[in-house]
Amino acid sequence: MHINNEEEEYNLALSRFESMLKTNKVFFFDSEEFENIILHYLDTGRVNLANKALKLGVEQHPNSTGLKLVQVELFVFENKLDEAEKILKEIYAIEPTNEEIYIQQANIYSKKDKHLKAIECLQIALEYTDDYADVYSLLGMEYLYMDQLEQAKDNFLKCLKHDPEDHSALYNIIYCFDFLEQNKEAVVFLNEYINSNAYSEIAWHQLGRQYYQLKEYENAYRAFDYATLIDDSFIGAYLEKAKSLEKLKQYRDAIDAYKITLGLDDPTAYAYLRIGKCYQKLNELDEALDYFLKAVHEDPLLDKAWVSITNYYSNLGEYNKALEYLDKAISIDSENKNYWKKYGEINLALNLLEDAEKGYRRAVELNDYEISTWMLWIDLLLKTGSKDEALQTLLTAAEFFPGEHEVDYYLAGIYFTELNYELGEEHLIKGLTLNAAYIDEFYQNFENLIDNITIQRVIANFNFLKN
Repeated sequence: MHINNEEEEYNLALSRFESMLKTNKVFFFDSEEFENIILHYLDTGRVNLANKALKLGVEQHPNSTGLKLVQVELFVFENKLDEAEKILKEIYAIEPTNEEIYIQQANIYSKKDKHLKAIECLQIALEYTDDYADVYSLLGMEYLYMDQLEQAKDNFLKCLKHDPEDHSALYNIIYCFDFLEQNKEAVVFLNEYINSNAYSEIAWHQLGRQYYQLKEYENAYRAFDYATLIDDSFIGAYLEKAKSLEKLKQYRDAIDAYKITLGLDDPTAYAYLRIGKCYQKLNELDEALDYFLKAVHEDPLLDKAWVSITNYYSNLGEYNKALEYLDKAISIDSENKNYWKKYGEINLALNLLEDAEKGYRRAVELNDYEISTWMLWIDLLLKTGSKDEALQTLLTAAEFFPGEHEVDYYLAGIYFTELNYELGEEHLIKGLTLNAAYIDEFYQNFENLIDNITIQRVIANFNFLKN
């Protein structure tokens, strides 16, 4: 149900009602005024005042169907579904063709998770309503609740056909396209919609989002640009335009777009971070650092900004300072494998081997499945004297990364060091077969084996057989 009075009359009725409550005088209102007053209080969450208005309204208009329907809405809001259904039956006996009966009954069924029954009621409401857009929108929502996205989309499309200005329906249609991964179909739909609604900034913005998903960044930029031309205060469109410009490597223009958002509303840490990233791409590193620092000042919990500052100092070789900022990022997101890998890298540069080992260990524990991470961890286990753990980790790595020559070379090195020549030869031959050129690095990692005669014999035999 909607408030249909002119704004001035509506405000006057509301003012008179609140004055009545303060003075304890009883004023007369027509039933439609009571409906609007009650719905106003419901919309603003003031249920007690809505109930007071309803009580007075029913006293003055005991036979008003409209007030009874508002009472149903109030009962549904308070989750008094049985009481709501009882009143609906009374109204049905008097006005069986009133579409609001079926809409409210559908609402009750929906609250009970009986969405098919709700749909049945809404289909009956279609037979009696003049507001097809509203009913189709409700049908779309019921199908959404059941995860039937195609049917939901069809009903939202019907809603939009009856009311092209229904932005909620437009957003819901795009949600369905996104969920169904129908980006190309969404582009076709939005272009058709724009042909009839050329000044819909929302449609242009959504079209840009679809092009962005399809990696058509030039088209995405144009769509977002149109959205900002129509509404020059559309922050979301400026942000998306800037992101598209980044993808197009037009970093100066991206910075300009991000900076516009800073003047439209309170600055955001995200915009500061992206500006910093753009300056970084332009190799203007001091400017980049300035914006990264602004980002963490605006939002101290933005871990990506802390990591960006970490990288700045790490690239300068100022590892202690880099580590200080990285610790802040890890304290915010301790489950990020990339942060722990960075932790290992910086501590390794500082020759803090145990801390470096800890970093790579945590990265692997957090499901880092890059062979380089595993091998750095294993190498540090060997350097810190954890030979047994290194061997067990290598055996696990052999299962995760079959055919990786580094794993076999390291296994060979450990087995030869432990004088297990049989397994040493087996893995050395595997390593040589996978990548014979790695033998120089093998000797760098296991300098104690440079003069090992057995290893020299295996390499010689391998080369002989190969030639």
